[in-house]
Amino acid sequence: MTFDVAVKRIYEPASPADGQRVLVDRIWPRGVRKADAALTLWLKDIAPSDELRKWFGHEPARWAGFQQRYRDELDGNGETVAQLRALLGKGRVTLLYGAHDEMHNNAVALADYLRETG
Repeated sequence: MTFDVAVKRIYEPASPADGQRVLVDRIWPRGVRKADAALTLWLKDIAPSDELRKWFGHEPARWAGFQQRYRDELDGNGETVAQLRALLGKGRVTLLYGAHDEMHNNAVALADYLRETG
């Protein structure tokens, strides 16, 4: 099955093209009002563990290691992954994140994981 999954910074304005908007960070992003976020769901439990997040520290040199460790965490988090897949079964889902780095963040890694594990 091919999922329609997109990735977007939560600081960008919401759009009807986003479909269902799911925040995938454990911590609420600074300066964002809940009403402005237009969330379908805040799925804290799918975010990387605090230990993994702190280890990664958004260091691009650790990206490959972060992706593998996060995949291992996702493999052990079947119920939450299934919840997200259920939303994907209903149409487009945009994974929202707060990080500054648009290439190396948990939402990008999660989208890749969802696409590869179908």
